[in-house]
Amino acid sequence: MQKRKLFIDRKDGKRVENVSGLSQISIDLKPRRCDSDVYINQKVDVTNLVEYINKRKSDGIELSYFHAFVTALGKVIYNREKLNYFVANRHIYKHNDLTISFVAKLEFTDKSEEIMVILPIKENDNIISLSNKIREKVSVIRHGNEEKAGANKAIDILGKLPNILRVPIVGIFKWCDRHGVLPSSLTKDNIYYSSMIVSNLGSIKCGAIYHNINDFGTCSTLATMGEIKDEVVVINGKKEIRKIVEFGVNIDERIADGYYFTKSIKLLEYILNNPKLLEDNINEKIENVEIR
Repeated sequence: MQKRKLFIDRKDGKRVENVSGLSQISIDLKPRRCDSDVYINQKVDVTNLVEYINKRKSDGIELSYFHAFVTALGKVIYNREKLNYFVANRHIYKHNDLTISFVAKLEFTDKSEEIMVILPIKENDNIISLSNKIREKVSVIRHGNEEKAGANKAIDILGKLPNILRVPIVGIFKWCDRHGVLPSSLTKDNIYYSSMIVSNLGSIKCGAIYHNINDFGTCSTLATMGEIKDEVVVINGKKEIRKIVEFGVNIDERIADGYYFTKSIKLLEYILNNPKLLEDNINEKIENVEIR
């Protein structure tokens, strides 16, 4: 592990050096993440994935589409490292770790509380291990076996303070965030300090949406997945009914260029079209995926 460079690296990321002049000027012109977000809409054929999950179910292995999407996105980030970059205080950094986060409701009711969940993605993870991790984390949260702590507890306390106290405290937190000195107790389970935030709207029979990314924290990408539907597509001049899911992605354009993002989306399509890849180590490199 590389040593942290004093006054250059942050505790949550390493400074990216040799940034091009164009990239740096882009950051100077648009210093806020919310001014630099681009929206990507992509329909992906997941017919092979549906067949794969059904086959694994018949083998006695319960996997969900959400587990598959998280694993696929993790593989994309490991293969496309700029997707793990973030911009803070006009500099580009790379996260020390790869984490994917989501919000879990305690119950599917309007008044149910929401808890932020951070999922560490290790190099030797695959769809089986990540499925177990996700189920375990959600089970602990929903069965009340774990008290709120860290960022979840801080938000509860801070949110109940009067404006005269809450607003200046939030201002201090934002300054600490910008300079990378916010205490780890407030960042380690905070979704805004993850590599990517995901939301599986298909689980509530909803389509993909575009969700804003936040100036607070270090997360550069937010992806939503809609409901899987049957659609008629033309393949080799013939109409076929295929299983299609829509992705809505919001990403900070300052971390990479359009070609890089497009190739990353194509890699995601390739992985979901070849779902056996989800069983490999998540950091295994996938080569020769072309943009067509």
